[in-house]
Amino acid sequence: MPENRTDPSGNTEAFRAYAHTAEPEAPAGASRTPLLVGAAAVAVVLVALLAWLALG
Repeated sequence: MPENRTDPSGNTEAFRAYAHTAEPEAPAGASRTPLLVGAAAVAVVLVALLAWLALG
């Protein structure tokens, strides 16, 4: 079954064009910091709840 995609290493000009293309940068909002802060906050709340139930 033939593929419709051309291999850039098949000829020098196509390979050079492929090698010199800039890779897309990650979006600015793709930071994992808010996710980590949220997970830490949930963990603190759960530990506090368990301590309150155990000592209460």
